[in-house]
Amino acid sequence: MADWKQHIHSNPEVLLGKPIIKGTRISVELILELYSSGWTTDQILESYPTLQLDDILATFAYLRDCIRQELFFPIKQAI
Repeated sequence: MADWKQHIHSNPEVLLGKPIIKGTRISVELILELYSSGWTTDQILESYPTLQLDDILATFAYLRDCIRQELFFPIKQAI
């Protein structure tokens, strides 16, 4: 898997600076939302033909690195 930085970047003038797939206006957030809604990789690639499989894999590598660096919101345990 290539470095996610080759696929994902942030530009304050595009989608308010959210991380996006380079060369698109497709955000990392959107890709994760599609997966959480039950979409498959094939469905995403068919619906967004500018995406490549490496872009999707980079999304998960980016998320992994965010979690490793603790760039996430902690989940509070219910009492």
